[in-house]
Amino acid sequence: MSFPLDRPRRLRTTPAMRRLAAETRLHPADFILPVFVKETVSEPTPIASMPGVLQHTLASVRKAAAEAVAEGLGGIMIYAIPAEKDARGTLGTDPHGILQRAISEVRDEVGDSIVTMSDLCLDEFTDHGHCGVLREDGTVDNDATLERYAEMAVRQAEAGVHMVGPSGMMDGQVGVVRRALDESGFQDTGILAYSAKYASAFYGPFRDAVESSLKGDRRTYQQDPANARESLREVRLDIEEGADMVMVKPAMSYLDIVRQVADAVEVPVAAYQVSGEYSMVEAAAANGWLDRERTILETLTSVRRAGATSVLTYWAVEAARML
Repeated sequence: MSFPLDRPRRLRTTPAMRRLAAETRLHPADFILPVFVKETVSEPTPIASMPGVLQHTLASVRKAAAEAVAEGLGGIMIYAIPAEKDARGTLGTDPHGILQRAISEVRDEVGDSIVTMSDLCLDEFTDHGHCGVLREDGTVDNDATLERYAEMAVRQAEAGVHMVGPSGMMDGQVGVVRRALDESGFQDTGILAYSAKYASAFYGPFRDAVESSLKGDRRTYQQDPANARESLREVRLDIEEGADMVMVKPAMSYLDIVRQVADAVEVPVAAYQVSGEYSMVEAAAANGWLDRERTILETLTSVRRAGATSVLTYWAVEAARML
């Protein structure tokens, strides 16, 4: 009888051996925690379509930030839901608006112990739910929106954010934001560009979380899920315009894009494990169809294995405790 000379199973015999041979490792610093802060709530409020995720108050987001620091997370990304919305998203650029106040509270609580990031987009603040200013015909006016983003970036920097996250997929947004920050004396404020953000069905629960007013879709500015090369073009343009990090969103259904981007660039690459990806696992686990903890770590490992240096995930704190 002939026996194999090569026996890869030797490297799988024990947990210690598998740990020694692991090619991809997770660390809490790999994780960025997205948080939602709602202006009109007096206590943290559960989001029905995202089990375990809350709409925070200003007081509770401070606690969430402190918890993130205690677990060694790399960053916290802040989204806000204002009390009122209008066509131009006015409260998004109000120095006393809920997003700016949330940034200030988090920085006051944790200082420089974690990278405080903020979503730079108008969709949470507009009554039509789109990521920019609309023309009379209802289409998004790219360049008028850039003016709003420039102002929004400066307001967030004044509030103390370490890194802004332009997510609206407007052409030229990174360059406009970079110039606005530099001209206002915020040369050290970084930009995490949502460079390859797809028009995905997986965003559904997120829209519940931010109480989106969107009617219709965002396919005229977010990327077509059918395209891959287009992502590399978007990423290249954002880096040329001054992005310090780039992001692929969603993560799990776009691992091929994560890998292509990671292979093509020299800046850190983040990937966003979005609400729908989170909620699918939670729903399956609640029905007993999946081993929840193993699935969480496996999904995060897959994103890191694909080449992401950071993962935005609603499991950030829990996953850090599992490691």
